[in-house]
Amino acid sequence: MAFVYRTPRTPIPLNGRTGVLLINLGTPDNTGYWGVRRYLSEFLSDRRVIEAPSVVWQPILQGAVLARRPFESGANYARIWDKEKNASPLRVYTEKQAELLKERLSNEDVPVAWGMRYGKPSIAHAVDELMDQGCDRIISIPLYPQYSATTTATANDQLFRALMKLRGQPSVLTVPSFPDHPLFIKGLEESVRRKLASLDFKPQRLVVSFHGLPKICVEKGDRYREECERTTAALRTALDLTEEQMPLTFQSRFGPMEWLKPYTAEFVSKLPDEGVTKIAVITPGFMADCIETLDEIGNELREEFEEVGGEKFALIPCLNDDVAAIDLIEDLTRKAMRGFSTAE
Repeated sequence: MAFVYRTPRTPIPLNGRTGVLLINLGTPDNTGYWGVRRYLSEFLSDRRVIEAPSVVWQPILQGAVLARRPFESGANYARIWDKEKNASPLRVYTEKQAELLKERLSNEDVPVAWGMRYGKPSIAHAVDELMDQGCDRIISIPLYPQYSATTTATANDQLFRALMKLRGQPSVLTVPSFPDHPLFIKGLEESVRRKLASLDFKPQRLVVSFHGLPKICVEKGDRYREECERTTAALRTALDLTEEQMPLTFQSRFGPMEWLKPYTAEFVSKLPDEGVTKIAVITPGFMADCIETLDEIGNELREEFEEVGGEKFALIPCLNDDVAAIDLIEDLTRKAMRGFSTAE
């Protein structure tokens, strides 16, 4: 391994300097075949995402999967692409969250950078950005409310891969998941109430949809389902809803194995037969709207629901750049800064 010795452009202050790194999943640079293929190849090559042996999986991935899937995924991204900024909503909102957090921390002169686990800007680039501003301490916040080895852990993996190449490393504090953080639940509750007040109908169900995970991952010790249940339980309490009124489901299956159930699409498709034709869906596994929320739920699930007799469908937006999101991220940051209190 080649080590890199870096001299910060801004000298490190006598008592050190803390920077904040926001990490999100990632996005293609564009909706074209090669842009989407590069992104999917990196994403689906992560051994925490696809745990099959590389010698078995890589020929399948680089052959059949990446020959076809980029066309389909590219078309899906095109439906939700921010044409004004020429970027995916996930990138737009993550960048905005970083900008707004930087404003909140401006009096303390705390730099904020953001990076993607897959795609650009990379986590390594974000680390360089903070170190170039004289940071010898970094607070890393993976923007995943619920922990999973496929999300939070792989973000941490990539951060430490970047650090492994540095001769002079910063100290790093990684922030844990926050499934039932009071400010997170408060923000979700406000988002639900605001959206429902704007509708011309009253949903008979508020369906909660989290990104799916292979069942075997939980059996091996991943605590993702438990944390999804914690989020849902806290939000039910805040909204005074029952389990029947606010069911928990999982979306985004991939491959032949069994994933966490109930599956969102299957669950929703049965509702009209039960007399439930008006629903709203919330996706509290995401801090920012993305292809899984805007297209998979907002477009595909809506169409499937209407095809089987659904009459009204509403998608509750993620926290995105709402003040509630920044309140939450600022709170996570300030509490983490206490971990460096001896140097502050």
